[in-house]
Amino acid sequence: MRPDDTSVIDTPFDSALSERYLVYALSTITARSLPDVRDGLKPVHRRLLWAMRLLRLDPASGYKKCARVVGDVIGKYHPHGDQSVYDAMVRLAQDFALRYPLVDGQGNFGNIDGDNAAAYRYTEARLTAIAQQLMNGLDEGTVAFKPTYNGEEEEPEVFPGLFPNLLANGASGIAVGMATSIPPHNAGELIQASIDLIEGKIKDDRDLMQVVRGPDFPTGGILVDDEDVITRAYVGGRGSFRLRARIEKVVEKGGGWHLLVHEIPYGVQKGKLIEQIADLIANKKLPILADVRDESDEQVRIVLEPRSRTVDAALLEESLYRLTELEVRFPLNLNVLDKTRTPGVMSLREALVAWLDFQFEVLVNRSNHRIGKIDDRLELVDGFIIAFLNLDRVIEIIRTEDEPKAVMIAEFELTDRQAEAILNMRLRQLRKLEEMELNKERAALAKEREELDRLVGSRDRQKTRLRKDLTALKEKFGDPRKTDIRPVAAAARTEIDWTQMIEKEPITVILSQRGWIRAMRGHLARSEYDSLKFREGDELWGEPIHAQTTDRLLVAADNGRVYTLGGDKLPGGRGFGEPIRLAIDLEAESEIVAMFVVRPEMRMLAASSDGRGFVTTGEAVLAETRKGKQLMNLRPKAKVAALKPVPANADSVAVIGENRKMLVFKLDELPELGRGSGVQLQRYRDGGLSDTMAFVLAEGISWPLGGESGRVRSETDLTPWRAIRGASGRIAPNGFPRSNKFEPVPPIST
Repeated sequence: MRPDDTSVIDTPFDSALSERYLVYALSTITARSLPDVRDGLKPVHRRLLWAMRLLRLDPASGYKKCARVVGDVIGKYHPHGDQSVYDAMVRLAQDFALRYPLVDGQGNFGNIDGDNAAAYRYTEARLTAIAQQLMNGLDEGTVAFKPTYNGEEEEPEVFPGLFPNLLANGASGIAVGMATSIPPHNAGELIQASIDLIEGKIKDDRDLMQVVRGPDFPTGGILVDDEDVITRAYVGGRGSFRLRARIEKVVEKGGGWHLLVHEIPYGVQKGKLIEQIADLIANKKLPILADVRDESDEQVRIVLEPRSRTVDAALLEESLYRLTELEVRFPLNLNVLDKTRTPGVMSLREALVAWLDFQFEVLVNRSNHRIGKIDDRLELVDGFIIAFLNLDRVIEIIRTEDEPKAVMIAEFELTDRQAEAILNMRLRQLRKLEEMELNKERAALAKEREELDRLVGSRDRQKTRLRKDLTALKEKFGDPRKTDIRPVAAAARTEIDWTQMIEKEPITVILSQRGWIRAMRGHLARSEYDSLKFREGDELWGEPIHAQTTDRLLVAADNGRVYTLGGDKLPGGRGFGEPIRLAIDLEAESEIVAMFVVRPEMRMLAASSDGRGFVTTGEAVLAETRKGKQLMNLRPKAKVAALKPVPANADSVAVIGENRKMLVFKLDELPELGRGSGVQLQRYRDGGLSDTMAFVLAEGISWPLGGESGRVRSETDLTPWRAIRGASGRIAPNGFPRSNKFEPVPPIST
């Protein structure tokens, strides 16, 4: 039997895929991720609040299990996972996530530390007054309703309540191809700005920014951007805000002090923040900070102890802002759905105007709905009045006629509804007092209808009414700002000199042949070198280095990699120190060829065993990680033979090979590279490069004669060894050290 070909659609795969993906993308954008500019809610939040309203969970009622709410939502309105719905409900109840929570939770709804909420079978909830305000008017014909996903019930398309929820509580979400990120704002400022817009006081964005000064986060903090930055972000609908924790310096008895953090940036989990600060202390990345303590209860209280009372508090505070989430950037992307469900980025003014336009629409819809209700009631009241004026005849018709309804309609010119209402009237209402009440009611309804007709027909009256309602709303929900705005000039955020955070002390760095490193306090005299102790079978490597704790040491390995060590992070001089491999990732088969104090502005001469080399800078060799960085690209079997500082006034380079041939040439014949293999310094038939150095040609070359005499020999006439770079050179001067090394002249003992 052949398959039914009518169900097969012949279409290109790419077009079919793009059409289906577009449907998915539009669904994600309009029905999941982006809020509506009119009520500031996504569908899941709107359905949660609607389900709670139907369960009569108003602020004056008792709490009900969140499991009940979640069950109603996913069963009737939102066919998605229960955990995602519950997570959305939890966020609506968190006062550190929403500026104005919409759900009043009872139980564990998570905390600012980042702990999760308890399962929904343990927690209970009800609506807040603001959520109730947001849904006011749902029964008054203000907005349209739509069928639920299965068509069994109805749900509102949007909430009509008079509360600027989109900007007051903000929103965030990621759709397909677009995202939204709206910070919370102060409701009082937003309502006042809306009043000013209605009155025409706000002419441009600058005027608006005098009322809505910036975001107002539920966790407080300090906004450090200036007015121009904030204004540009709000005008374009995109930007970011720099938010800092609120930190104060607390002076203790005796002259000590500590920093107290009692407000942290919005969206930062306190537990992770404290771990981040503790890692800085453990890894010695912030040496001027000694300890961090969490003394928080219901209020955030983080105590930061400096290393000593002499530490600059401003420097410590700025360093913490730079290295931790005590300062963050919160993005602004005012991407919302307008009244036609079309996504787009709005400015702050456009968002407020769109919300106000919707509130005018709600006001007119409510008025028209009320007019309809009044007309219905007036129709019945008029019928009742006719009945009272002809009471005896009405009673007679009811008692004698088989079809009293039709007779009354014909005799008194009643409508069907009027006749039906008269027939359903109770006997106790047939008294004189009731007739008087009906006349009063009719007069009041007629007066109300007349006022509503004028309201619907006059934009000015609508503005007056909305302004009055907004003023009452501000008195009810307006509150002081939680986030201060204290602009910090960009010039004030200069690059921190991290050496300022380290107490400057002289040290002597000692490295052993087996790779154990330590830093002795003070600058040891040469006569003290012999008293240094090492592990059995170990001995001193090279010359001890006189440095400061603020210095950085360059360590060069023969595999071409260079590493940087901070003088303040070296192990102390007690004992034998620690293996240098604990501080840097030095390969097991690699050996150290050089170690000296490095500064960004200095120049160095690098050379490999196959006679190649170049000049580099201190800035190029500085490596901030344990892995270091590759400086020399080596050929097979080649190793780094030398890496030495270049004196400031050096003009020449001397190279000596393993064959004891020496070559001298001009320093400017070498290229300056940040990384590479370099150029040929000297050529060899056998062996390779032994050592090299940069020097001042006029001063010549000097080397110690050895022994305890301390005598030095100098060779100032280097004409026989001068040639172009890459030559083979001539045999070194008589008396040159047999080690074939340009050994430095011993420093004068201090």
